[in-house]
Amino acid sequence: MLHREFRSGGAVRRALTLGAALFLLAGCAPVQSGPAGSGGDEKTGTVRVWLFDEANRAPKETVVNEAIAEFKATRPDVEVDVQWVPVAARAEKFAGAFNDPASAPDLAEFGNTDLAGYAVTGAFADLGADLAAWPEGKDIDPSVLETAKSGGKVYGLPWYTGIRALYYRTDIFTELGLRPPTTLAELTDTARRVRAKRPDLYGISVGGKYTYAMLPFLWAHGGEIAENDGTMWNATLNADRAKEGVTRYAELIKDDICPPAQCADFTGTQSVQAFAGGKAAMTIGGDFSRKAMDQGASKDKYSVIPLPGTEPGSVAPAFAGGNLLGVFRASMRRGLAVDFVQLLGSAKYQEKMYRAMGNLPTLTSVQRQLAANDPFLAPFVETLRAGTKFVPSTPAWSTIDSQNLLPTAVQQIATGAKEPSAALNAAAAAMNKAFR
Repeated sequence: MLHREFRSGGAVRRALTLGAALFLLAGCAPVQSGPAGSGGDEKTGTVRVWLFDEANRAPKETVVNEAIAEFKATRPDVEVDVQWVPVAARAEKFAGAFNDPASAPDLAEFGNTDLAGYAVTGAFADLGADLAAWPEGKDIDPSVLETAKSGGKVYGLPWYTGIRALYYRTDIFTELGLRPPTTLAELTDTARRVRAKRPDLYGISVGGKYTYAMLPFLWAHGGEIAENDGTMWNATLNADRAKEGVTRYAELIKDDICPPAQCADFTGTQSVQAFAGGKAAMTIGGDFSRKAMDQGASKDKYSVIPLPGTEPGSVAPAFAGGNLLGVFRASMRRGLAVDFVQLLGSAKYQEKMYRAMGNLPTLTSVQRQLAANDPFLAPFVETLRAGTKFVPSTPAWSTIDSQNLLPTAVQQIATGAKEPSAALNAAAAAMNKAFR
């Protein structure tokens, strides 16, 4: 899922709806498996579609209705029925479809962090061959396509993605004679300098509960959350490189940067809100955070660069959140469902959806075109180009996420409740229990 600050749907979407939405983060409730259904390929009738509802649905609905009109123009014997699914109710809704294929739609929007749990039910069709044959399929960003895979199969067309980068206050940097950091170490030093000279500001607003800001530090230092040995996942969160990355991130949650009394409990939403409200000189925010920034005290006073890596010129790998469009195996109109998925996911409609909702496209040609005309997007597209990462593709991730294992470890390190080794060993042990 997108997990966006200030968005609802992406499952988590418009970030700013953010709170709730984008931070659906954690939510990918386990689902029950049931009969998948065999499906069919009827060429007439009604194509049933489930899409995530939005706090402000109108712009999204307008684009979807345009696509429906275009779709039906060449298919006079076809209707398209769209149901808007509240993100918070998705677990129950999808579980019902998995257990009773007759109640399932032909196609649905769902978050990529929900994919592993959904794939084990056998309810979704493998779209690998369909996307390979689709003329625009080769234009899908390779790293984003990976988020649509589970067990070597492709279960959805990546409809949009969400990437985070480093926001900074240009006026504060000018006032203090600072330059944007070129490494993570420089970022920490810059944040300390800001806090020392402007104690009314957080050097950078980050949080103990902001997992998607922490992960780039872990990955940039060469660590991984877990690794698959071919038979099962094994936690590597406590390995040396991962520990180094998590520890470096936790160092930002200190009195001389972002005091743990406030920041240890910050979520991503709260971290972004602090920056948007003029309380921080930097934050790690998404392309979907723009609306929040432009509605707050930081409007017209910020710029964005890719979050730097450990070496000058490098970019820290970002978490690639986002939503997919998948086809149910039980669909009696598989061909029509695939066609409609490809229409919604086409360059034409990805651009329209970006202009309507701010969704970052997954087709590289559209990314380049939009970034050329909108400099704000350039650092996010550059981050995508540098390569993104994802959480372990396993149903166990929903358990790990819901147990707050990573946030708890970060908070323990940041507050001094535990040494890094002890905190991460405990988290790794709990992760391995979930993996088994």
